[in-house]
Formats: sequence, C-alpha cells, structure tokens
Amino acid sequence: MNDDFTGCLLVWCGFLNSWVNGIPVKYNLGPSLSSRVDQRAGDRARSTSDRYAPRQTAMRATDVLLFSLLCHVAAGSAQVNISRMLGQQAERVMALGEWEERWQQDRIGFHQPTVHRMLEKNLDKVLNGRTGVRFFFPLCGKAIDMKWLADQGHSVVGVEISEKGIQQFFEENNMTFSEEPVPEIPGAKVFRNPEKNISLYQCDLFQFSSSIAGRFGAIWDRGSLVAINPKDREKYAALIVSLMDNDCRYLLDTFLYNPDQYRGPPFFVPDEQVRSLFGSSCNVELLQSVDALTDRQRDWGLDSFMENIHLITLKNSSATK
Repeated sequence: MNDDFTGCLLVWCGFLNSWVNGIPVKYNLGPSLSSRVDQRAGDRARSTSDRYAPRQTAMRATDVLLFSLLCHVAAGSAQVNISRMLGQQAERVMALGEWEERWQQDRIGFHQPTVHRMLEKNLDKVLNGRTGVRFFFPLCGKAIDMKWLADQGHSVVGVEISEKGIQQFFEENNMTFSEEPVPEIPGAKVFRNPEKNISLYQCDLFQFSSSIAGRFGAIWDRGSLVAINPKDREKYAALIVSLMDNDCRYLLDTFLYNPDQYRGPPFFVPDEQVRSLFGSSCNVELLQSVDALTDRQRDWGLDSFMENIHLITLKNSSATK
C-alpha cells in the first residue's frame, strides 16, 4: 500500500469522523466533492424531523463501522511503512574504530560548542525539584552540557570510546583530571575531575554496567540512541533501563527523516520504536517535536528533519509523581 493511498485513507477517516459527529467538514476534497459534502452536512443539520431519526441513527452506526475499518487499514499501512523505513538502515553498521577515526580526523560535526537547547528547555522536567542529581551521559563525547550541569552542583558520569574526545573535554574546559584503569573492563580507563565530580569512562558502552558506577537519577541521551547501530537498539534499551534509579528521569533526543535519502548516522528513530523499546517497563512522554532542518542536514540530501524529545521514567516510580 503506497503513501498516497495511506494519506487518502487518513483523510477519509477524518472526514467520516466529522460527518458522523455533525462537525463541518474542512478537508480539501476537490471543488465538486467538497460542495456535495457541504450540502449534505447542511441538509443533515437542518433536518430535525422525528421520522428521519431512526434512519439517521442507523446511518451513523454504519458510518462508525466504516470509519473504524478505514482507520484500522490506514494504521496498518502506516505501520508497514514505518517498518519499511526502519529496514532501510537495519543493516547499517559503524564499527567502534570508525568513531575513533572520526575523532582523530576531527570529523565531529555532531559536537555542539554550546549547551543543547533541548536540555536547557527541559531541565526542570528532568530535575523535578531535585538537587545534586547524578547524571549519566551515554556516548558523551566532549559535550559542554556536562560542565554546565556540574557547575550547577550535579555529578556527571559519561562513557565515550574516544580517549581524545575525553581529554579534549577536560582541556578545553580548563579542568585538571586524573587517569586510572577500570579493573572490571580490560583496557578501559576512567578520567576524573573530583572538584566538579565528573567521571568519564573510556570504553565500549556495552561493557559498562551499574556494577561499575551505580545507577543514576537522570540520563541525557542527546546523540547516543541515534548513533548506535540499529540492530543494537534492544540491547541498548536494556542497558539504559538497568542504569536507571527508581526516580530516574531519562531525556531522550531522537530524529525523524526519510531514510531513503540518508543512511545515517545519526539514524532515523521513530516514536513508535521508542515506545516499543521502553514501553514495557517505562512511561514514555513526547515533550517536544521541532523542525531542526539546517544546511548540514540539507547537505546529507534531506528535505525534512524533525527532532523529538521524550521524557522516560520507570513505571510505578517516584519519578512519575
């Protein structure tokens, strides 16, 4: 079923819903059809005779049934379309070495030199009245957000595969740091600044666990879920949930675009998949959806690029109150 047919079904679902409930129809169905629809709606509104009431009731029941059927078909078609779009990137793989190479070559267009506007805008929702919150940054890079939060009295733990990225974070923010091995992860290191209470682990994210650094009261996922290989998303979601403390508030940033036009990363992550990944154990709330298309995305070949911000909390936890 193609996108045009899906759109047509959705229009008819809306039309029937309006028609059944006596709401004036505003859909652009073409001049001839629109005039007939408007005329019929007017006739129905003016017709109050009791002898027509049984017939109108029967017609309403029929229309509701048709409305439900068409919407069910349209929803199924939309789901098939989402699955097809996810399939466009399903086999895309970025090896850890490729990410390290990008850092070595300074191909880090994903880095932002200022605090992310979505974190600033939604920080109150993440803190929920709390102070001194432990924040986790998966695939942290050298995000300035970490220092911004630390300056407000919060503690920060991050994980990043690139040692260069971690060192640049401390150096560019004029912060001293110590370096030590992580016994639980062969070859891994942790870089710390005790004054600001920042600890950044240089390792594969999937080797990290709560046994190493405990659980967290907040998570800021600005570019992690959209960067990991699509086939690893379920494993990623399980890891993130395992790192959430009971009152954890997880702020997740995702992108919507046409994966036919760009193969990623960052990858296309629809809202439906966010709910599928986290919905069994968490509440998922869409906070914002904004048009984030810039020249950078146009250079990728995209003509549309939406940024969605979700707030995720464990079910039956104090974070939902």
